[in-house]
Amino acid sequence: MKQFLLLLSCLFTVFTSTAQQNNEQQKIPLLFRLDDIGMCHSVNMAAEEVLKTGMPVSMSVMVPCSWFAEAAEILKKYPHVSVGIHLTLNAEWKQYRWGPVAGVSVVPSLVDSLGHFFPSRSLLFGNNPKLSEIETELRAQIDKAIRAGLKLDYLDYHMGAAMQTLETRAIVEKLAAEYKLSISRYYDEVDVEGGYAAPVANKLDTLTAKVKTLQPGGTKLFVVHIGLDTPEMSAMEDLNPFGPKDMSKHRQSELRALLSPSFQQLIHDPKFRIVTYGMLNKEKGLQSMKRPGR
Repeated sequence: MKQFLLLLSCLFTVFTSTAQQNNEQQKIPLLFRLDDIGMCHSVNMAAEEVLKTGMPVSMSVMVPCSWFAEAAEILKKYPHVSVGIHLTLNAEWKQYRWGPVAGVSVVPSLVDSLGHFFPSRSLLFGNNPKLSEIETELRAQIDKAIRAGLKLDYLDYHMGAAMQTLETRAIVEKLAAEYKLSISRYYDEVDVEGGYAAPVANKLDTLTAKVKTLQPGGTKLFVVHIGLDTPEMSAMEDLNPFGPKDMSKHRQSELRALLSPSFQQLIHDPKFRIVTYGMLNKEKGLQSMKRPGR
C-alpha cells in the first residue's frame, strides 16, 4: 500500500509540474531590455531604481564609458538581472565622448583624430575600419566586463554598428559562440515599438496600449532607454540629427512609465510572463539561436 501511495504521489507531482510548465508556455513572454547602462551616472541611478523593484530585466552595459565601473558594481548586487554587453563602436554625444577599450594605438581605424569613436555608423564605416580591429575591440569590451566580475548572458549592439555588415555580424556571432552567449534578436523576439519615439507626456499611454494589444507568438522585446533628468544628462547633446530633443526628459519619462503602478500591474497579468535573456538561454538553449532574416 505504501508503495502504491508513493507511486500516486510521484505521478501527481509529475502531472502537476507538467501542467504548470504547459501553463507557463501558453503565456505571452515579455522581455524588457534596458540599454546604455554605464553610459553615465544618471542612467546608472535609473537602472538601480528598476533593479530595486525585483523585476526580471535584461540590462545592456556600455563598457567603454566612464561610468562603466559604477554600473558593474550595481549590477553585481542584483542576481535577478540578466547582463549583456552593449557592443559599442560609436560615441554620439557632443560634450561626452569615449574611445576604445583596446586602446587607440591598437585600433586606429575605429577612431577620429582625437581618439574618440565616431558619432555615427556612416562616419565609422566611411573611415574604412579594419575587421580585425573591430574584433579586437569587441573582444576587449567583453573581456573587461568579465574581469569586472560580471556574469554575462548575451550580446547586443549600440546603434547597430557592430551589425552594420555581414562581415561585422559574423564577428559578433563568432564572439557569442566563443564566450557562450546569446545575441539579442537571435531567439524568436518580436520587436515592439515602445515609448522611445512617443512624446514625453505620452510614454505610459503608449507602452500600455502596446501591451494591451499583444497577441501570442514569439517573445515580445521592449527596448527601453532609461535615465534621470539631471543637469548631467540634460547637458548631453546628440551629434546625430535623428536623436530626440530633451533626451534626459524622454529617458526619465520612459523610466517612470516602466515603473508606474498601473503598468507594473498590467505586465504582471497572468496571461503574460516576464523573461530575461538568462532565462531564454536556459529554456531555449544557445543552439536554437538563428540569424534574423532582416
